[in-house]
Amino acid sequence: MSRLEVAVIIASTGRPANLATSLRHFSNQTRPPAVILLSVASKDDLPSDLDDYPGVEHVIGPKGLPAQRNNGLRNLRVPADVVAFFDDDYIPSRRCIERMADFFDTNPDVAGANGLLLADGINTPGISTEQAEELVERYDDIAATPDTAIRKDMKGLYGCNMTYRRLMIEGIWFDERLKLYGWQEDIDFAAQLLGRGRLVQTHAFAGVHQGVKGGRASGVRLGYSQIINPLYLAGKGTMRTSFALRIIFGNFVANHARALKPEPWVDRAGRVRGNWLGLFDAMRGRLTPERIEAL
Repeated sequence: MSRLEVAVIIASTGRPANLATSLRHFSNQTRPPAVILLSVASKDDLPSDLDDYPGVEHVIGPKGLPAQRNNGLRNLRVPADVVAFFDDDYIPSRRCIERMADFFDTNPDVAGANGLLLADGINTPGISTEQAEELVERYDDIAATPDTAIRKDMKGLYGCNMTYRRLMIEGIWFDERLKLYGWQEDIDFAAQLLGRGRLVQTHAFAGVHQGVKGGRASGVRLGYSQIINPLYLAGKGTMRTSFALRIIFGNFVANHARALKPEPWVDRAGRVRGNWLGLFDAMRGRLTPERIEAL
């Protein structure tokens, strides 16, 4: 078993029940994390049974995913070789931390990695806790042999389960101009590591991203961010212009095509309005992602 220590940081706002479920699973690992650090905006965001979990710390600071992840990093006091960022609705395999450490030990040139998603509910109504737990239990029953292979190299990482070698992220921070849920903050952060080490996808560690709906910002704000944030990051140099335009076009078309018959869990009308507000601002040269706080 690897000697590398893994610190877990979970940023959460307004979803204490989800955080409690995630915390229960991270506290029941075959190898405990060095620390589980919860970064929240108020005490109301914390689970009521927090005191039942040893090795769990919390910090309170400004609201917003990038700001909360930065607050977690700044307050990471324990010695750790790997820093893992998870969403509050991510349910890990019981061997997640153990195999994450093994993976980084086996692949010293890797700066950051995404693991295997057994399921992702982000584009669905969401995956229930019961379904997620059944999936990880089934996986734990059959995945007895560790798989530390690199599946492919990546240009960016998916924020629901992204892990980094701590030495390679020294001096790198999440962009706090990307307010609230920080659309594309994961891509921006990972892009700053290119040249320091490899960004990869692996099946070494696994879990389920429930994609829980609730505790999130309005469709107008998300629609605005879908336009402005990629353009802002392209100008900053952490996103290729071609990629920025591709995701802008894809989201713009999807929002308008589905606006007449929207999914029950998606505010398509709000996203359409936000898209147009973003386009008008972009045409005026106003690339200010923080404007979503005023929408």
